[in-house]
Amino acid sequence: MKKIALFSVLSFGLAACLWHTSTEQKTVLLNVSYDVIRDFYKEYNIAFQREFPSDVMISQSHGGASKQVLGVLNGLPADVVTLTQSNDIDALVKKGLVDADWQQVLPNGAVPFGSVMVLLVRKGNPKHIQDWSDLVRDDVKVVFANPKTSANGRFAYLSALAYAEQHSDKPQDFMLRLLRNVPVLEAGARSASISFTQRNIGDVLIAPENEAALAAKTLGENSFEVVYPSITAYTPIYVAEVNKNTQADGLHQLSHDYLSYLWSPKAQELAAQNYFRPTDKKIIAKTTALFPEVNQFDVNQRFGSWDTINTKHFVDNGLFDRLYISAQRADKVNK
Repeated sequence: MKKIALFSVLSFGLAACLWHTSTEQKTVLLNVSYDVIRDFYKEYNIAFQREFPSDVMISQSHGGASKQVLGVLNGLPADVVTLTQSNDIDALVKKGLVDADWQQVLPNGAVPFGSVMVLLVRKGNPKHIQDWSDLVRDDVKVVFANPKTSANGRFAYLSALAYAEQHSDKPQDFMLRLLRNVPVLEAGARSASISFTQRNIGDVLIAPENEAALAAKTLGENSFEVVYPSITAYTPIYVAEVNKNTQADGLHQLSHDYLSYLWSPKAQELAAQNYFRPTDKKIIAKTTALFPEVNQFDVNQRFGSWDTINTKHFVDNGLFDRLYISAQRADKVNK
């Protein structure tokens, strides 16, 4: 059965709205993604439709990764998903929505490109922020997405934790001091960027390289600059077809083409232009000026599986909750 026409591009919400625009029903391919990739897909969708012309409309739904996964699990009719944690897609596998071999049907384990976590500061770097150690100073306020609702928030937290484990005898104390400097935890990476760049909250934003570089470019290179810390997490971009939905709607082939085209030279160049680190070696060689070498790590190799990470840090009353609550209490006492 074909989907009823979907006419709106969703920015921050979870739900996709479906209604009749006329007596004719049209087919819609819905891409449900985490929030800071929206700008890439706006351009990618145009390029794909030029290469694969059809009557199919492509719609986007963007938001915090955790909320997006929950939305699909609860019936949001995604045809493809783009997320930064493999376990989020595995949750869709367990529900019978995505085929178990999703990482085998696409190249490079279904990772067309990725990013790293960086620090975005105001032009001239007035607080002289160079590394994670500066984020625990009393005169620095830090903004990043809530790790409870945002995958990029988790990567930000784990990047700082990796530094703390290398340089502090008491890494939990280091993280407690960092969290004391956090004035607000936004639900997603894009809303955290808006708080820092447009609402002027904080002295530094922890964000994916693509989001930070885009903010520095679009909001004025005279306003912000990117700082690369001494160690940082690589954030892979995973894509998968939601097979249960595409088989029901007759969109399997188009959805497969939509995802496969991400590895085309055109798409890889487009990813680089949006400050995502491509996986095509030829494109990498052409774009070295955009992407400085960094000391990056794989969070699963360093901290274990996402089940292990989430159980220790991000479940209710996990280490993050305990540290954040303690940080807020200490802040109130000091005030």
